[in-house]
Amino acid sequence: MLDRFTYDYAIIRVVPKVEREEFLNVGVIVSCDSRRFLEARIALDESRLLAIDPTLDLDLIQSYLAAIPVMCAGGKAAGAIGQLPMRERFHWLVAPRSTIIQTSRVHTGLCNHLPDVAEHLLNLMVRTSCT
Repeated sequence: MLDRFTYDYAIIRVVPKVEREEFLNVGVIVSCDSRRFLEARIALDESRLLAIDPTLDLDLIQSYLAAIPVMCAGGKAAGAIGQLPMRERFHWLVAPRSTIIQTSRVHTGLCNHLPDVAEHLLNLMVRTSCT
């Protein structure tokens, strides 16, 4: 029997106008303490996001989103957050906030291969069948 691992994940969202509570799922963060795994994957559909708010600064949003996988990886490139232990980085990334970049609440799953989970969640929760 294959070893199975529990993991936690959250969906990354862009919320253009927080007061309207409209959002677009743009990525996932997956964490597994037992395998020392913390990874984020981003798949921004710019046309769908601009349909919600055509005034958005896409370059700024892309820079914010690009920082998330860097923070997951840790190290000096991730600044002060990158120096935190892996589990603390995950909790910092998924903490509730009222900004343009937010995450869903944390969910738990069970899997055999963590990189497959990140890609599966990205396909299921972020990408559409027409992208």
